[in-house]
Amino acid sequence: MTNAPVLASVHEAAPVAAAEPLDLIFIEGFVGQTVIGIHDSELHKPQPVAIDVCAGVPRPRACDTDCIADTIDYGELRTRLQRLMVEHGVQLLEALAEQVAQIALYEFHAHWVRVRVSKPHKFDDAAAVGVMIERRRTPHLDAGHRAASTLRLIGAGLVPGGR
Repeated sequence: MTNAPVLASVHEAAPVAAAEPLDLIFIEGFVGQTVIGIHDSELHKPQPVAIDVCAGVPRPRACDTDCIADTIDYGELRTRLQRLMVEHGVQLLEALAEQVAQIALYEFHAHWVRVRVSKPHKFDDAAAVGVMIERRRTPHLDAGHRAASTLRLIGAGLVPGGR
């Protein structure tokens, strides 16, 4: 008997039916402390949550330019995950995974993303419990997402393009 994980890693398999080859940028094993859950025992103190993200982008120009601005900067994505651990405001891992996916797709411009979110050692007899999702960017949602982001900035008292 082996203790090998049953679920595939977020970077083991490329997305199915991609229109063009994708380069996969990933963060594996990010662990943040956050308050999340539905049980009373989970709602009063932070607990560890592990996140794996694999984001696909069409062959980025970075292969030719060797410039970080031409791809997803996983350091910036990691920083965004750290911020998300503080501000997510959800109870379910499914909802948190969806937020991570939306960040990768619409803030970091990935075309495809696979996100795995888990609670390590939630139960004594399991290494982890969690959820894994896959999403693709929907081009018609790009404009709506930008508009929603702009409205959030304005609501926070910031004016995009203002001085």
